[in-house]
Amino acid sequence: MMLNEVAGIKIPDSKLARDAQDILKENGKDLLWNHSNRVFLFSAIKGKEANKKFDLELLYISALFHDLGLTKEYSSPDLRFEVDGANAARSFLQQYQVPEESIRLVWDAIALHTTVGIAEHKESEVSLLNSGISLDVIGKGFEQFPAELREEIVQAFPRNNFKQDIIPAFYEGFKHKPETTYGNMNADVVKFFEPNYKQKNFCECILHSPWKN
Repeated sequence: MMLNEVAGIKIPDSKLARDAQDILKENGKDLLWNHSNRVFLFSAIKGKEANKKFDLELLYISALFHDLGLTKEYSSPDLRFEVDGANAARSFLQQYQVPEESIRLVWDAIALHTTVGIAEHKESEVSLLNSGISLDVIGKGFEQFPAELREEIVQAFPRNNFKQDIIPAFYEGFKHKPETTYGNMNADVVKFFEPNYKQKNFCECILHSPWKN
């Protein structure tokens, strides 16, 4: 049974939200389910404390779909996993006649969630999702986040060896397309499991371009 409220944040309970929950539950297993819900709650609390205007349901959908591109059902052969998740969310939202601007916000939030230095300067839904993910994955802002709320969230959606399990989950999601990690943090995951993997080098791409000079 899904909880109605955690840490003072009401969890969206519309048909849209419930259907999104079903998709993640069916494809993401407990690791991604708990992680995505923690991310939503961390993000929503940060937005609330900062008095930011944001759409709670759009933030929730973004959180539920943000790692869906790691799953077999939604993983493409050649796109970044973040883009796979964003595309899945867009297709999902279009079925509910959600406004195009709202769909774009969700797409950006998911597609940019690992893009350091960009997402935090975008719209509230985009920046908040990025902050919630950063807190849950690498502990960014851990000390500043209220401990009692943090503990309530983890009790509702347990970490269960998250630190040990999330890196292999990332790798499983894109080991068949390591080239998609070029230029982003996921290259570190590939190198973690494949120390001899040679990533494309930007300077080499410039020097070996077809231009004469």
